[in-house]
This record gives sequence, C-alpha cells and structure tokens, in this order.
Amino acid sequence: MRRFAILVTLLAGARAAHANPASVVPSGGAAVVTFDYEYELDKSTIARERVGDASQDPLSPIVAHKDLVFHQFEHTLTPRVDVGIYHDSWLTLALPVVLAQARQLQLDSGVDRAQSSTLAAGFLPSAGYNAQTNGGPLVDDDIFRGATRHGIDQLHLGIGAALMNQRRDPTKPTWKIGGEVRIAVGSVQAIDPANPSGNTSVGRGVHEVRLWTTFDKKIGWAEPHFELFWQAPIGVTSSSPFQDPGFGSTNVALGQKAGVSFGFEAAAVDDKRAENRLSLDLGSRIVGHFEGRDYTEMWEVFQLAGDKGTAGNPLVLDADPTMPGRQDASHPGITNVENYLEVAASAALRAELGKHVRLSAMGEVVVKTDHAITFADSGVDLPTCTGSVTTGCEASKNDVVNPGTREVNPAFAPGIDLVGHRYRSEHEFGVVIGLQVQIVF
Repeated sequence: MRRFAILVTLLAGARAAHANPASVVPSGGAAVVTFDYEYELDKSTIARERVGDASQDPLSPIVAHKDLVFHQFEHTLTPRVDVGIYHDSWLTLALPVVLAQARQLQLDSGVDRAQSSTLAAGFLPSAGYNAQTNGGPLVDDDIFRGATRHGIDQLHLGIGAALMNQRRDPTKPTWKIGGEVRIAVGSVQAIDPANPSGNTSVGRGVHEVRLWTTFDKKIGWAEPHFELFWQAPIGVTSSSPFQDPGFGSTNVALGQKAGVSFGFEAAAVDDKRAENRLSLDLGSRIVGHFEGRDYTEMWEVFQLAGDKGTAGNPLVLDADPTMPGRQDASHPGITNVENYLEVAASAALRAELGKHVRLSAMGEVVVKTDHAITFADSGVDLPTCTGSVTTGCEASKNDVVNPGTREVNPAFAPGIDLVGHRYRSEHEFGVVIGLQVQIVF
C-alpha cells in the first residue's frame, strides 16, 4: 500500500486534484516532491440588463440581453513539497506559477458594434482595445484583448495530520484534517491606459486561510474518498485593490468559498510485490462561491473605464461622498459578485512505478451557475438617531440611502451596479487538462 498522499491543490479558479486526495499518510522522515502542470480553458457569455426596452412588458422582470463572449486560457505549474514531521503528520509547501494567461472579449453572435451596450456606454472604444498594441483597434468581432500575463499570486504553507490511518488499522478509514495559509507574494495585476501591456502580473494581494478534512477507505478493488473544505480571506497587502472604501460599503473582501468533493479509485493493476500499480480515479466536486468582491471576466474593462486620469471616463468613483463636489477615485476593476455554484466532474489515470515514481494524467469539466458580476449595493441605510444614540445614525427616519451622507457606498458605480445596468456571467464552461510527476524520497 502507498505511504504518501497526493493532496488537493486548489487555486484561484477552477482547479482539480490529479488523484485521490485522501489516500495514505506521509509520516516522519519522508519527503515527496510533486510537479503539477495544468492547462485550463474557460468560456462564458456576458449579458447585461437593459431598462427601457420597448419590446418588453413594463411589468415584466428586467431582461438581460446578450452582449459579449469571454475566452481565457491559462498554463500553471505547481511545485510542491510534502515533508513528514512526526507520527502521521506533515508539513506542505507549494508555489503555483502561472506560465501564461491570455484573456479576450468578443461580440456575441447577432450583436454588432452598434448594438453592444458595453461599447455604447463608452467602456471601450468602438474600434476595440488591444492591450498588446498599446490600446490599438481590433478587427472582426474582437473588442478587447488583454496583455499575456504570468507570475505568482500566493505561497501556500500547510500542516496536516491523520486522526485515523487504515494502513495501521484496516478496520478504520483514513481520516485526515489540515489547514493552509496562502500568503500573497506576487505583484498585483492591473491595467494602465498609459501603458496597457506594462503590467503582466497575476497577483491579487489577498492572504487566505483554508481548512479541510478528508475520509478514505479501501474496500477490495475500490477506494472511495471524500473531502470538505472552507477557504476565506484573512488580510490584504497595501497594494491590493481589496481595500475597504469605508462609509456605506458592504461585502468588500474577496468572497469566501466552501465545497465538497467525492469519488473513488479503481485499481486495474495492483502488483504489491513489485510495487507497481495502475488505477483510474473518477470524482466530482461542488463548490459554493459566496458574495464578495473579485476579479471577473470584465475587470480590465471596468478598470480602464474607471481610470480617473482620463477625462470623462464613465466609471470614475467618488472617494468621499460626504465632501462637497466630487473626490475622483479610479475604479479598481474588481466588483461585487453574486453567490454562485461551481460543479465539476473529473477523471485521472495514475501509475506507480516502483517505490519512488508516480505519474498521472487527468481531465476535468467545469460548469458554473449564472450570476451577476456587478452586484454592489448603493449603500447602507443607517438607524435613526435617538437621545442615547447620536453617532453612526441619521437625523431623519427613512428607508433610503441619502446622497451626500455616510450611508453612500463609494464603490457603487451606477453605470454597472444599478439594477437595470448590471452585468451577468452566463453559460460558463471550463476544461482542465493536467499532468503530474511525483518523486518519493
């Protein structure tokens, strides 16, 4: 039986384990070096709500009309080290490196440049915007092409322990628990109209924590496995766009997520004597993404349209709504995102060649439920002041956010966050292909 576990690598986006993440336990004195390579392809339709449509019943719900199609591909290499430190416990270190990431937006079928609400609102030039040619025009249906990005976002440091180990007691399952801190170490991604291709970073400037537990039990030729996890932000760097703008802002942090994965590994060849093994691992997962701010398919467009250095930009924000006049602030590009679910199915073929080498190849299909990607509230209505409460309140009783007061959310951009103008991500579909090489010392 194997002595070491292949642990799940979960990045900022859909990522899949290359093998059973709950198999067996590293112990004191052991070391495993793993290299994971993943190619991820994502596609989604970007729709936008439209008010005042004469073809719609005025009493019907607001309809979202199709506008754009988003495409992205990404190559990621993740070196990882698992080191046993004591009886059934271990430390982990991983550094995901994005080798290349490319993003583009096209007009959806049946939509021309005159019909696109994104172009009509002035968020992009009518000729399109190519960040790779200093904002030059694009042809055909292309309206935005971003710089090719690469780099590092976070360093992952973790610890794990097995409370039960079926290798030591075959009557029990293997039950593991662990935690991981993901430290933001990479430069923060951004786009500057003065130098669109100058920033090629992939970082978000967010520190996160991840807690997980797994169960695994070998039953004859099959080995079912199960995992639960929760992941949340715990801080940001000084350069991160995930800063709290104050006043009436809500849900300003990166959204939390939690999920479950399950599946089973089936052994086709299991030569215990030569320690050679060939197996097929089938699994699925469901991940809930909770409301919060995030980089979306449109973040570069919003950041360009919200740059305060360009006169007349439609998404420039007011940093202090209580001050007379306008205190211009650039839009950070990140926006509030509605809750949504991510569902995936995966298959991995694995080979163990003796004691020291393990190889695997995997594939995964990912879908996400439709959700709004511009979802900020206009602010927070404060309670009415009383004789004993004179701070953090409003003088008059009402149920509205009063302009020019502390109730206003400075991150609220009416052009994209107001009901009837919001953007939605729909029909999101992704494919992940991966390879893994693991060396046991």
